[in-house]
Amino acid sequence: MKAQVSEKPVVLVVDDDVINLKIITEFLNKSNFEVLIARNGEAALRQALFAFPDIILLDIMMPGVDGYETCMRLQEDEATRDIPVIFLSALSELPDKIRGFGLGAVDYITKPFQKEEVIARVTTHLTLKNQKKQLEELNATKDKFFSIIAHDMRNIFNGLIATSWLIAESSEKIDEKDMSMLGKRMYDSTRIAHSLLENLLNWARIQNGAMDFNPAEICIKEIINKVADHLKASAERKNITIFTSAQPDIKVYADLNMIDTILRNLVSNAIKFTHPGGSIHISAIEKQGFTQISVQDTGIGINEQDIQKLLRIDNKFKREGTQGEQGTGLGLILCKEFIEKHGGKIWIESRVEQGTTFMFTLPASSVEFA
Repeated sequence: MKAQVSEKPVVLVVDDDVINLKIITEFLNKSNFEVLIARNGEAALRQALFAFPDIILLDIMMPGVDGYETCMRLQEDEATRDIPVIFLSALSELPDKIRGFGLGAVDYITKPFQKEEVIARVTTHLTLKNQKKQLEELNATKDKFFSIIAHDMRNIFNGLIATSWLIAESSEKIDEKDMSMLGKRMYDSTRIAHSLLENLLNWARIQNGAMDFNPAEICIKEIINKVADHLKASAERKNITIFTSAQPDIKVYADLNMIDTILRNLVSNAIKFTHPGGSIHISAIEKQGFTQISVQDTGIGINEQDIQKLLRIDNKFKREGTQGEQGTGLGLILCKEFIEKHGGKIWIESRVEQGTTFMFTLPASSVEFA
């Protein structure tokens, strides 16, 4: 299956009458819609699965598979059930309309139709569809926030409370080695909590449009080395070696704080999912006006199916690191949003038990950014 690619809203018009098709197509084309046509129900079902139109105008009285059955089959298919269907029909009696709405149609236009009515109804339902999508995304964002606050932060602080209580109540009974271990545990927990809070705050700012964005020309080698130095201690605790490679003349046109956050999240993620004794390689190369940055690890890898879940907020995908480290997935989602704000893209290549590479692009200069 291949989705129709168009900057204009795509309308699938289904009618066995050639004259009706011509009239509606003319209406819609003049109003800046892209029009696909089908002359029967079976053709409409194929078009819907192939092109995924934004909305369907569907005649009821057609030979073979009529409009009612076509609508019912569209609703039964998970791939097409969210496409709004507006019935076109000379049947204007209330029972006919009720039957159509019962099958999942969102509206009903009675023949003979007027241009203004067709355009108004199509525009209204496209707006409603977009608003519904935005609400679903906002709800997913809210759910993710609540999940992090209610579950992940609570787990971190429960551990801190238990460890600090043990030290407070039994410090005289704890030997130096165990005390050092408890201190390390508290340090790791507070570091994770701090990183999580930073990501939460940054994410909230970007969702509200309150995130400062000040792109400038930056030497990527300097940022890579800074992040590698910052996370060196975390890597060494797992006996992981971080390598870097980037020519000093390679530039990016980016917001310094955002690129720092992106790299810290990606390298921290690599440390989490790499076995002790493994390695991480951070590199940058120039490619046709963009700079491609890669964070490659020798870790546990991830299968193709789960890769699709990593950068989507509506998927509650979580897994433990190689030493039981916990994560929320928020850092990767934040990386994606920051990269896209720069006009770049991020993608992942991975093989299970062989490692993962996160790659992303940033503009090399203000010319490419513009």
